[in-house]
Amino acid sequence: MSLPANALQYSFPQRGSYNNLVLKEVPVAKPRANEVLVRIHAVSLQFRDLMIAGGKYPLPARDSPVPCSDMAGEIVAIGEDVKDWKVQERVCANFCTDQVYGPATPETQATALGGAIDGVLTQYRTFPAHSLVAIPKHLSYEEASTLPCAALTAYNALHGPVPIKAGDFVLVLGTGGVSIFALQFAVAAGATVIATSSSDEKLKIASKLGAKHLINYKKTPDWEEVVNKITNGVGVDHIVEVGGGTLFKSIRSARMGTGQIHIIGHVSSGSEDPSIVFPVIRKAATLRGILIGSVAQFRDMVRVLTAHPESTRPVVDKVFPFEKATDAYAYLESQKHVGKVVIKVA
Repeated sequence: MSLPANALQYSFPQRGSYNNLVLKEVPVAKPRANEVLVRIHAVSLQFRDLMIAGGKYPLPARDSPVPCSDMAGEIVAIGEDVKDWKVQERVCANFCTDQVYGPATPETQATALGGAIDGVLTQYRTFPAHSLVAIPKHLSYEEASTLPCAALTAYNALHGPVPIKAGDFVLVLGTGGVSIFALQFAVAAGATVIATSSSDEKLKIASKLGAKHLINYKKTPDWEEVVNKITNGVGVDHIVEVGGGTLFKSIRSARMGTGQIHIIGHVSSGSEDPSIVFPVIRKAATLRGILIGSVAQFRDMVRVLTAHPESTRPVVDKVFPFEKATDAYAYLESQKHVGKVVIKVA
């Protein structure tokens, strides 16, 4: 196929609000020897994207970035040294393009899309060939665009150093993208899921996805007591902790000695706060910060998605056209969604 000379791309000339998004025409780059050029079909949004837009992201982010980290697209050109990919193959790029194996390092974090380097809210983008993962055949581009951050974060949490086992209790807080994927992966592993939300309607969706126990935290503010009753006082094995004032209750919900609390969002409390530190020590719980995952983990996750195609199908709440990207940000900010908010690019 012939490639266009120019394409449309979003950026933030000035941060402070997602309303500062600017759409402009830019030249389409040719892939270098070890790169591929991808026509981006869909991009999914993260809470991180709102933080970067608002200038509130606690990690390094470049000035005037092309936003967003999560995409799915089609390879349209390959560099001369690329052997593992072909034109027309469907791919996602890993969140950190250079995190191929193993845990995150300062060097791999310096390749975080949509933050440390330019992101993916553009019609065409080159990627290092080593950063790509093939999309499961049963997923659409819109569904696959949800995998690089939300799905892989949930997978890394539950299949990390202390992997989930059949029969475990898993607590997921809320019904955002990571929490919904964690629910699905936990069900696929044979675990029992407890889900919380402020909305009974959202909890109905969690129930349909396989959650066995549902707690409306607005109606039951002391939800950790309910969690402990459900588990007969033992506590839960894995908690997907989203931050924002719920950490203390999560600690009280954890199983003594082996409870894994996976922090997937920004937590405001400092580690010097004794109200947080002492309960962690008393519970002998593990607080594990999650920085997405590697290409190798991504490929392992795709095997799970392929083995359980229906029960792990991404939950896409709403899809916005490319020219309505600002509306997509606003909808994400409203927190009306369950699962993922996606922008259709191509």
